[in-house]
Amino acid sequence: MIIEPQRITPEDHHDRSCHIAEIPVPRARAGGAPPRRQGRPDHGGNSGIGLATAEEFLKAGASVVITGRDPSTLRSARSQLGELAAADQLVAVRADVTVAGHLDHVMDEIRGQFGRLDVLFVNAGIAEFVPFAEAAEQHFDRIFDTNVKGAYFTIQKALPLLARGASIILNSSIAGMLGMPASSVYAASKAAVRSLARTLSADLADRGIRVNVISPGPITTPILDRLGLTPEARQEFDARVRQNVPLKRFGDPREIAHAAVFLASDESTFFVGAELVADGGLSQL
Repeated sequence: MIIEPQRITPEDHHDRSCHIAEIPVPRARAGGAPPRRQGRPDHGGNSGIGLATAEEFLKAGASVVITGRDPSTLRSARSQLGELAAADQLVAVRADVTVAGHLDHVMDEIRGQFGRLDVLFVNAGIAEFVPFAEAAEQHFDRIFDTNVKGAYFTIQKALPLLARGASIILNSSIAGMLGMPASSVYAASKAAVRSLARTLSADLADRGIRVNVISPGPITTPILDRLGLTPEARQEFDARVRQNVPLKRFGDPREIAHAAVFLASDESTFFVGAELVADGGLSQL
């Protein structure tokens, strides 16, 4: 989520504020991992897409509000990002996007600190990979509650604060456009997020609010260290990903962060309902 009292431009960095929602940890299924997966922001708050995006907005002169449901994660992120920010430039709010009251609290904090919201980076999500025949209702609800319901109502709760000309940026995944085993629920949730960029753009265009989406491919984050793989299996997994990606490497979280900053800037004002795919060509070639 990004609060930005003034527009970001490449040449002129004004005072602005930015809110980045922390992403809960994906759970790896016992017995292994899917053949491909999208990297997610680090739950520990010391790397990943969410943290990298917060860092880039701070470097651009933004004031940043970060949220997370785990207090220790939030403190870690606040400490690391604090090296880039003045005392009044960075705010951390504990919140779980699946709880409506928590979202209300976040918006109250934003209203009290900044009065308005000009950029919203909707980044919260979880990943679990379970074969279709074994997927339980709890698995389905857990994924959709965070990835879809959480995103939807984060935007709805933020709407009264969004200024005319605001930019909403959703973080999806190429999983939503690929057919991968054991990913049916996760992929469906990410396809839904991509759909929101279109449907909410249609709803909000008259307000002058743009909605776009970034769909990353495999990104290097510490999440990969928590897949429950043996060292040998991890090496095989990494090698398989590099073989599949035309650029023969994982993406860097900063590459996704740069895309988010672009979609928040005046350089992207004609982008509406668009999807920026950042996957090294994996889904395209």
